[in-house]
Amino acid sequence: MTINETQDELISDFSFFDEWMDKYEHIISLGKNLPLIDPQYKTPDNLIKGCQSQVWLHTELVDGKLVFTADSDAIITKGLVSLLVSVLSNHTPKEIVDADIYFIDKIGLSSHLSPTRSNGLLSMLKQMKLYALAYQTKAGSGS
Repeated sequence: MTINETQDELISDFSFFDEWMDKYEHIISLGKNLPLIDPQYKTPDNLIKGCQSQVWLHTELVDGKLVFTADSDAIITKGLVSLLVSVLSNHTPKEIVDADIYFIDKIGLSSHLSPTRSNGLLSMLKQMKLYALAYQTKAGSGS
């Protein structure tokens, strides 16, 4: 699926919930299904800056596509990073750099997260796009 198709599917999934408590429970369950980051990557270098809780993010290039793995010590945050991983993982660096991430607003996360969680989510997204940009730049330089 494309990045937009995945975002549209998430928007559709969240539309089934009328109450925000149900949406939070869904986010938590998504976090529980997040493929765990290999413990060797739970290092200070892989910690996302700007998150109140600890969030580790690792990426590697596999067959021209970035594969993200992540973990967090907070259950809601783990669910939030799992949303981003599901949308952006297994796409080319260019697709990730060029992606318009609209699902966050469409499912109401922007208006229902605390300011610290919202900032953390944006920090996670920014870091994923920075990784993609670095890989794209590296590929463009012929290295």
